[in-house]
Amino acid sequence: MAKQTGAKQTGAKQSVEEPVRATPDLAAAVARNLRRLRIQRGYSIVRLARLAEVFPPMLREMEAGKGEPTIGLLWSLATALGVPFAALISGHAARGTVVMRRDKAKVLTSDGGGFTSRALFPFDEGNRIEFYELRMAPHHHKRADPHATGTTETIAVAEGRVEIQVGREVPHVLDASDAILFPADLPHTYTNLGDKPALAYLVMHYADAVIEQAANADASQAGEELALSAKHSRGKL
Repeated sequence: MAKQTGAKQTGAKQSVEEPVRATPDLAAAVARNLRRLRIQRGYSIVRLARLAEVFPPMLREMEAGKGEPTIGLLWSLATALGVPFAALISGHAARGTVVMRRDKAKVLTSDGGGFTSRALFPFDEGNRIEFYELRMAPHHHKRADPHATGTTETIAVAEGRVEIQVGREVPHVLDASDAILFPADLPHTYTNLGDKPALAYLVMHYADAVIEQAANADASQAGEELALSAKHSRGKL
């Protein structure tokens, strides 16, 4: 998925991508998950900002639920934290049959509307596979920085003509019904070559190591919470 291109200044990426239109629920989920994941890993705001190459004030605003993060910024943070993208926007994991209505979907959209990503799966940070609907405005170009090692993307074009470039490979042009699988741990770009909006579907597959790291962090946090609870209980006896 796409990330901000960003310009480095004093070791941080200054956002040049337009902010996403985050609903209150989405902003609250990002704030809650970002703080939890940061603390689980023992990172200060300054350290995480350095790892993600962003400015600390941006993280403080996000943890307060006030920031408007770009899709690229969320990807930078997910990579720095070693978790799937969904871990930053997840709520309570759904069980059983799940119907996802369009009008209730969590959609990340650049402010100009050039690029839209809609999740087509229940949010659960333990997912190895994520499924997204992507929409691109005519002639829109999106750059994505490398994701975690071992991550792959499969893109199927439903409408329009889309060009995908991976690393230094020759660009691949996809028409409707064409699909491509590529290593997403390399820089890659998406370009809508047509005069009309393009529609594509993206399947993101994470390597086991990414999921295991997130699971280990959660297990460690759960163990600490259990120990604190037991200590508190003993104090009441």
